Amino acid sequence: MRLYSTLIILLLTLTQSFAQKKPLRVGVAGLVHSHVHQILNTIGKSNEIEIVGIAEPNRELAERFAKRYGYPMSMVYPTVTEMIAKTKPEAVTDYGRIVDHRKTVEACAPAGIHVMVEKPLATTYADAKAMAALARKHKVQLLTNYETTWYGSNHKAYAIADKDKAIGDIRKIVVHDGHEGPKEINVDPEFLAWLTDPVANGAGALFDFGCYGANLSTWLMHNQRPTSVMAVTQQIKPDIYPKVDDEATIILTYPKAQTIIQASWNWPFSRKDMAVYGRTGYVTTIDATRMRERLLGEKAEHELQATASDAPATNPFTYLTQLLRGETKPDELTSLENNLIVVEILDTARQSAKTGKAIQLN
Repeated sequence: MRLYSTLIILLLTLTQSFAQKKPLRVGVAGLVHSHVHQILNTIGKSNEIEIVGIAEPNRELAERFAKRYGYPMSMVYPTVTEMIAKTKPEAVTDYGRIVDHRKTVEACAPAGIHVMVEKPLATTYADAKAMAALARKHKVQLLTNYETTWYGSNHKAYAIADKDKAIGDIRKIVVHDGHEGPKEINVDPEFLAWLTDPVANGAGALFDFGCYGANLSTWLMHNQRPTSVMAVTQQIKPDIYPKVDDEATIILTYPKAQTIIQASWNWPFSRKDMAVYGRTGYVTTIDATRMRERLLGEKAEHELQATASDAPATNPFTYLTQLLRGETKPDELTSLENNLIVVEILDTARQSAKTGKAIQLN
C-alpha cells in the first residue's frame, strides 16, 4: 500500500511538472529567408516554442505572412532591438540576410538573449569572430542551423566512422549539396533578391551549399582546421545569376585526408548526401535516413537505415528548447566552434576562387 501511494505521489508530481513547463519564448529576426516557413508553421501547433515577436521592416511581407499563418500584426516590430525590448524573448531565431546576422547578435547578446541563425554563420570570417566574441562575453548560445544536422543518416555515419571505428582512419570525405537553382525552384522573391547578392549572401552556391560540406567535414575531423583550401567557381547560368557563382567545388586538405565539397545550383534534382571513405571501408548517406556501407572483408556494399533517434533532435526548435532548458547536451554541428571554422573555410574558398590558387592556412 505504501509503495502504491508513493507511486501515485510521484506520478502527480511529474504530471504537475510537465503541466508547468512553459514553451520557450522565441523572437523571429527577419522574414526574408525561406526557411522561416518552418518556424511560422509552428504557430498554434507547438508546445515547445512560442513566437512572441517578429522583427521585419518590410510591412507588406509581414502582412502577407500574417494572413497565411494567422499571427497578429501587433507582434511585428521594425527592428530587432525594439522587438526584444518589447517582448523579452529567451532566444531569437534569425531568418534575415546572412550579412545581417552580426547585427542580430549585437542586439541580442548584450541583453542575454540566445541566438540561432540559419547557415552559414556569417559572410566573412571577421564578422564571425566578432559575433563569437560577443556571445562568449555575454555567455549566450550562438548556434547555426543546418537542415542536415537533423538527418539521422549523418549521425549514424559519424558513429560508424568515429565511435565504432568500422571504416578505419578517414582518408576522404565527399559531400554533394544543392538543387536546380533558387530561381528554378521558385523560392520567395525576397529570398532570391539577397541570395543572389554577393554582399548579402557572401557568394552564390559557394556559400549557400558549400557551408554544408564544410560543416560536416569539420565535424568528422574533430574541429581540425584544414591545412589548405582550394576552390573553383563558375557561372554556368550568368543570364539568371549575373552577380554570383552557381557552381562551386572546394577541396580541403588535411595532414592525412581530403574533403571534396560539390556545391551547385545546377543539379538535376535536390540532393544532400555524403560519402566518408576510410582506410578499410566506407559509408555513404543518400538522404535523411537511407545509407550504404561496405567494410573490410565484404564483397559488396549493403544498405543501412537510420532513424530520427540517431539525430540529436528531429528539428531545430525541439533542440533549441531542450538545450536552453538543460535537457540535452550541445550538438557539435550547430556549435560556435565548428561554425567559426566553417566561415574561415568559406571566406578562404572565396579568395581562392578569385585568385585561382590554393591558400594555405596558418
